[in-house]
Amino acid sequence: MTEEVDPKGRKQGGPKGHEQEGPKGRKQEGPEGHKQIAPKGHKQGDPEGHEQAHPKAHPKQILIDGDACPVKEEIYKAAYRHNIPVRLVAGSYLRHPNHPLISMEMAGDGFDAADDLIFEAATPASLVVTADILLAERCLEKGAAVLNHKGAAFTANSIGTQVATRAIMADIRAGLDGQGIGGQRPFSNKDRSSFSNALETALRRLT
Repeated sequence: MTEEVDPKGRKQGGPKGHEQEGPKGRKQEGPEGHKQIAPKGHKQGDPEGHEQAHPKAHPKQILIDGDACPVKEEIYKAAYRHNIPVRLVAGSYLRHPNHPLISMEMAGDGFDAADDLIFEAATPASLVVTADILLAERCLEKGAAVLNHKGAAFTANSIGTQVATRAIMADIRAGLDGQGIGGQRPFSNKDRSSFSNALETALRRLT
């Protein structure tokens, strides 16, 4: 096939789809599927050639309901091993390690103020440590993993029963007020060990 020359001396391809020069020297695809280069400055993807963004993954974190939490030291040690930041939330200031992974947030004395801060921060990449069943229920709704201080996991399958049991026990305690009804058994070394094992497992499962 002979090359054709236009009046200005530029070469043109033949009818079989060989490369032709488009405007500003960019190559265009011929009928037989030769490579086409998108307009200058755009990336192929969506119909307008703009690059499509992907949603960012949530960073892993541990959220501690700090008031009366007996396992903070165990949490700090696990956080150091896994390099996962910890947010300690409480109504007032609590002493905590001076470490880049550890931060402390004071929620004030408003009703459920600390719970609200933890709930707002919870994500599917969070592990929440709390003994508050209602807070656990709220955090589960956001996809967070939740442990109590004894290492028992709150789950979507169990939380409904736990909330109902809490309400029943509150009614019983109210009815027996002043009659010396016992509360929960004291926190033990066995509980501490169970929590440490459950914490390690939960951190390895965080997405």
